[in-house]
Amino acid sequence: MKDFNKILSKVSYKEGLSDEESYFSFNYILDGKASEKQIEKFLLGLRYRGEKIEEITAATKVMREKSSKVSAPDNAIDTCGTGGSGSGKYNISSAASLVAAGAGAIIAKHGNRALSSKSGSSQVLEELGVKLDIGPKKITECIEKSNIGFMFAPNHHPAMKYVGPVRQRLKVRTIFNILGPLSNPANVKKQLIGVFDKKWLKPMAETLRNLGSLRALLVNGSDGLDELTTTGVSYVAELKDGNIKTYEISPERLGLKLSKFDDLIGGDPKQNAKKIINLLEGEKGPYRDIVLLNSAAALYVDGKVKDLKDGISMSENSIENGSAKTALNNLVRTSNS
Repeated sequence: MKDFNKILSKVSYKEGLSDEESYFSFNYILDGKASEKQIEKFLLGLRYRGEKIEEITAATKVMREKSSKVSAPDNAIDTCGTGGSGSGKYNISSAASLVAAGAGAIIAKHGNRALSSKSGSSQVLEELGVKLDIGPKKITECIEKSNIGFMFAPNHHPAMKYVGPVRQRLKVRTIFNILGPLSNPANVKKQLIGVFDKKWLKPMAETLRNLGSLRALLVNGSDGLDELTTTGVSYVAELKDGNIKTYEISPERLGLKLSKFDDLIGGDPKQNAKKIINLLEGEKGPYRDIVLLNSAAALYVDGKVKDLKDGISMSENSIENGSAKTALNNLVRTSNS
């Protein structure tokens, strides 16, 4: 059996860990065997040395293995963000998920409470009437009946309780800030992931490739949003057919108006839920534009459209013909039944 203290020593000397050592370490931590002091030393050691692809891959593998699984169709996708942008923005990925579901995408959405905004995915969905405290079978039923189901992260990653106190005490980002979106309990093979810092785009794409993902867009806005933004360019790492390419997306080239950052700042869950309802009922403006862009990206990852322009058009139709609103109504009804 490996000695975790020897691994801690390697990390403190900024040495790399083998795949086996990385896998052992995260199992040791998430099995509750490590002390809080050991966890702190390990996480800070990785942070200051720089987390390697092999370590992120091993950590994600352990997170997935220990998660409470959800059954979803093979063509299901996830639209999820790391959070942590500190922007207090409106809920974008939640609204984009509903619009994409209305357009025919199958969404197995993984999310949590807000890290740095006033309202995370779970809070706004609860405000919209979606019941979150449901089991895997009910989530599968939601996906089948409404094209979308929501997996509330704490219900699916019980082992995270062992690192929670340390993360709260450290108050700095660690490897666990990027593991959540990589650890979808439905094991989806296609993902749109918003990331708080563009330095993580390619490493996260490489991790998904290592773990068998078919297609993914990792995105970061030049304004710091963990979404595709409409205030300027967005940075993208795209995984497709085993290859990863990086590029930038400009909203103006897609026919969308540049927006001001202040136009995207949201409020509490009640206000943000109202904004989503208004959007689904046809309200136009900067919020609609950024939701259309992110829904388009989800449809592109899904393979329903060949490019983002077509995705924007399909997303507009989803709102205008009422399909997106129907997806929400069906999700509320099924989750509460």
